[in-house]
Amino acid sequence: MSNNKKFIIDFDSTFTQVEALDVLGEISLKEDPEKIEKLQAIKDITDMGMDGSLNFRESLERRLGILEATKPQISELVEALKPKVSKSFKRNKEFLEEHAENIIIISNGFRDFITPIVADYGIKAENVFANEFIYDEKGKITDFNRENVLSKNGGKSETIKNLNLEGDIYVIGDGYTDYEIKAAGLANKFYAFTENVERAKVTSKADHIAPSLDEILYVNKMNKKFSYPKSRINVLLLENIHPIGVELMRQEGYNVEEISSALSEEELAEKIKNVSILGIRSKTNVTKKVLENANRLISIGAFCIGTNQIDLETCTKKGIAVFNAPFSNTRSVVEMAIAEIIFLMRNFHDKSLSMHQGKWDKSATGSYEIRGKKLGIIGYGNIGAQLSVLAENMGMDVYYYDVIEKLALGNATKMDSLDELLLTCDVISLHVDGRKENKNLINEKKIALMKKGALLLNLSRGHVVDIKALKQALDSGHLAGTAVDVFPEEPKNNSEPFVSEIIGTKNTILTPHIGGSTSEAQVNIAKFVPGKIMEYINTGNTYNSVNFPNIQLPFLKDAHRLIHIHQNEPGIMAKINQCLAKHEINIVGQYLKTNEDIGYVITDIDKAYSPEVIDAMKEIPGTIRFRVLY
Repeated sequence: MSNNKKFIIDFDSTFTQVEALDVLGEISLKEDPEKIEKLQAIKDITDMGMDGSLNFRESLERRLGILEATKPQISELVEALKPKVSKSFKRNKEFLEEHAENIIIISNGFRDFITPIVADYGIKAENVFANEFIYDEKGKITDFNRENVLSKNGGKSETIKNLNLEGDIYVIGDGYTDYEIKAAGLANKFYAFTENVERAKVTSKADHIAPSLDEILYVNKMNKKFSYPKSRINVLLLENIHPIGVELMRQEGYNVEEISSALSEEELAEKIKNVSILGIRSKTNVTKKVLENANRLISIGAFCIGTNQIDLETCTKKGIAVFNAPFSNTRSVVEMAIAEIIFLMRNFHDKSLSMHQGKWDKSATGSYEIRGKKLGIIGYGNIGAQLSVLAENMGMDVYYYDVIEKLALGNATKMDSLDELLLTCDVISLHVDGRKENKNLINEKKIALMKKGALLLNLSRGHVVDIKALKQALDSGHLAGTAVDVFPEEPKNNSEPFVSEIIGTKNTILTPHIGGSTSEAQVNIAKFVPGKIMEYINTGNTYNSVNFPNIQLPFLKDAHRLIHIHQNEPGIMAKINQCLAKHEINIVGQYLKTNEDIGYVITDIDKAYSPEVIDAMKEIPGTIRFRVLY
């Protein structure tokens, strides 16, 4: 930053996420029986002062009168405020330390708690301009220094005048008093800082609305830790993603939009144009047509296990990394399968319906224990394997079939063919993926192979079972019951009706695709998927990506990280290094992994580099996507 560029930064709800006097109220009024009412009064007075509807001095007098705070409580306040520094300020601590000479804190708050907070970020005490408490001999706050210009209306503007600063002056704040500096002609620009609080009366006056410090550094083309402000990364989350996942994305600084339902291909193709991160569940289809419009898309998060609803081939060709949650809801699905096996074996579902209709049918006919019965698991992945362990512990004999060689857990028996499994077992549970080859895997012919009186569970993918053939087998009595959680056609949202020919069939448990829909699973998924996406964007790590070569690296310090995604062709790595050598770039570390379609190179370089090298790297033949981290 050149020496003629000065930044004036507000403290409360700008440098920190909170209003300090509100937090002081929590401390000083802790034992007060009227604490709730008084805290609300302080907040209301603060807001009136911030949006300009109450003059500042009156706002200050009224709040201090309610607080009745003491000097020892100021020390408590400092410790409480330190973790509350705004996230984008924390992210850019290096910038603040490096340019501390030109950063000035001007606040209507108090030096007593501001100075120790900003000192941790390299900002000098002499660059802090704020009010001062007056204490009595017992350390109680009795007043404020009324001679201090910042205790008066228009105090910020007056302070700037008195400083006689040279060069360009930029003001960052969230209150009306910050705007007044620009209004008085004392600043080049006023940035309305909205990371913590957004006040319409303030943003309407701003030269630029800044959702983060990253945004301000970006538009001023300054050295910064992150190559692109996170507030400019648009995230679209569909199908009621759990609030924890939404909040994690927002906390990271992204611009997040939520839509509760799935979108049609046409709707999503239009909506995707300005989206950088897409979050979906199982009902949204990300087709080639959608992806052709997704020119800004960096990553897709599938907040579920399956990714068959995503055109992975096109994603890979476009350099879009896809992440899912392969383990997060495993236990939930397995517990549901166990429960349904017991319910079907005991005919609980039909007996319960009869009871609701006033019928009393006390009989053991057709009711069996699961102990000693043969369970056949089709698909021995994460869910199938865990179901194997739990079912065996409950006394079932477990058999499994998978197209991939899988190690048997416990005493499970591997079968050589699907037909052999169907002929052998009393209960069949499907846990296969959604690949096209699995369509109607269980059809009329396969159902005919199953034992008379057998049970069929489908908690995998809707298209895996021929529903018409399943209904015929149930109606004829060949199968004794079924539990179906997934269907070839499913409603896009809860307001659409569910239609299926299997409705009303005897001993049939139908559930609305809720195998993984437990609070625990949704929380696990909501934490896991955003974590992987953010790690990819921040560090370039692709570990657990469905379609990218997997690389896992630590966060990098004191260097730039170049991410190069290219077609897997011979010679591209050599061209990358030739390009770097030509521009006299020193490589600190380099990591390459490929799969059959793409190569993924992470190159760490010294901080100094010519901007021309970025353009040159993008022009290397075969390049799919290139980006710079920090």
